[in-house]
Amino acid sequence: MDRLVYTAMTGARHILEQQATTSNNLANATTTGFRAQLDSFRAVPVQSEGLPTRTFVVDSTVGADFRAGPIQTTGRSLDVALRGEGWMAVQSSDGSEAYTRNGSLKVSENGLLQTTSGQTLVGENGPIAIPPQSEVAVAADGTVSVIDTSQTKPGPANVLGRIKLVNPDTRGLERGTDGLFRQKSGLPADPDVNVRLVDGALEGSNVNPVDAMVNMISLGRQFETQMSLLKNAENNAAKATQILALT
Repeated sequence: MDRLVYTAMTGARHILEQQATTSNNLANATTTGFRAQLDSFRAVPVQSEGLPTRTFVVDSTVGADFRAGPIQTTGRSLDVALRGEGWMAVQSSDGSEAYTRNGSLKVSENGLLQTTSGQTLVGENGPIAIPPQSEVAVAADGTVSVIDTSQTKPGPANVLGRIKLVNPDTRGLERGTDGLFRQKSGLPADPDVNVRLVDGALEGSNVNPVDAMVNMISLGRQFETQMSLLKNAENNAAKATQILALT
């Protein structure tokens, strides 16, 4: 009974953790540029002085699904989507460099170019400041230019800088608690001139809501199976106690 209880208990625990992951993916099915989190189970034997007859279950996080999401045209000048592989560099809350594919941009109260989540975009020469009363345009290579709209006749476009676009190896990326990706080495990635943007468009989440719902149902049934095993173990123990009491 000990082996059965140990295995079923750890299995049920990590099924709950995977349900939390799937719920988070489902909740972000409409989040711009979101990358689904992937988990997998593996059995690990319990090392002890006795025979290796017991195992416990570990929810081994594989990482993220880096497949591209669908690109939807918005027509908004501050909406950009990454074409193919690549990331935009942003400054996270702790000041470190992080990476995102959320191309829904805005101009902050201080005139800095940011994502709608509040992260300041990193330019190749630092943050990009947008002057007031300006119309912003982002080119395919990340170049940010503005046209002064305060005059009756708009003047020529002025280049303010270029968004830092990178394409590090996805095997070296890890997701932070803030949803942004960083290099495991802690070092900033080098700019990649081959990364391209699509203006007036946004990349949707790569989460498939139908697959996520099916996975939730499957995990719920797996949890019920683990609970049934624990109930059977309890019944077996009760029957064994009755037999021992008779003898």
